[in-house]
Amino acid sequence: MTYVLIPGAGGDPRYFDLLVDELHARGHDAVAVALPAADPDAALPEYAATVRAVVDTHPEVVLVAQSMGAFTAALVADHPAVRLLVLLNPMIPAPGETPGDWAAATGHAQARAAYAEAQGRDPHADIDLTVDFLHDVPADVFARMSDGPQESDAAFVRPNPLRAWPPVPTRVISGRDDRLFPADFQRRLAVDRLGVHPQELPGGHLLALSQPRLLAETLLSLTDD
Repeated sequence: MTYVLIPGAGGDPRYFDLLVDELHARGHDAVAVALPAADPDAALPEYAATVRAVVDTHPEVVLVAQSMGAFTAALVADHPAVRLLVLLNPMIPAPGETPGDWAAATGHAQARAAYAEAQGRDPHADIDLTVDFLHDVPADVFARMSDGPQESDAAFVRPNPLRAWPPVPTRVISGRDDRLFPADFQRRLAVDRLGVHPQELPGGHLLALSQPRLLAETLLSLTDD
C-alpha cells in the first residue's frame, strides 16, 4: 500500500516531509505530490492529472489530502488503485463548487470568527499565517519551507468538474485546535457533505508539521480497520 499525499494551497510537497519520514520508518511507501499551483494556466483538472499520473504507478493507494487538496482528491479518488481517501482539515467540496466559492457556501468566515472570539482573540482579524497556521508548529520545522510557492488564482475561479463524490471509503481527520477551520465547523461540514464523523487529533491546521508521528500512526490505524 502506498500513501499518495496531496498538499493544500501552494501545492508544496515539502509540507509532508516529516510525515513521509514517519511512514517510511514504519515500512510503508509514501509519495508527496508537487502540484502545479503557481502555474496561472493550471487549475483543478491539471492538479488531478498530476496526481493521477502518480497513482497510476502504484497498484494500491491510500490517498491523503490536506485542506484545499480535498478538491483535487475528489477528482482522483475514483481511480481503481485508490482503496481509501483520507482528508486532513479539509475543504470538502460540493459537486461543481470552486475553491473560491467554498468559504461563502460553508459559512467559514462566521465559524472562524466565532472560534476566535471564544478563545479571546479578535474575531475580525484577517487570516494571519502565524496566528492561524503556525501557532503549534515548531519554528525550525516551518523555517525549512517558508519560501514555498504561492497559489495562482486559476484554481479558485475555474470550474470544478466534480459531479458526484467518488464511491470510495472516506475518512476525515481534524485538528482539535485548528484555528483556520475550527473543529466544530469541520464536524458539521463532514457530516453534512459526506455523512462522516471526523477523527480529531490534538493540533492545528498543519498536522503533518506539528504532529507527524501521531498522524502517521492514525493513518496506519485507518488502513488496518
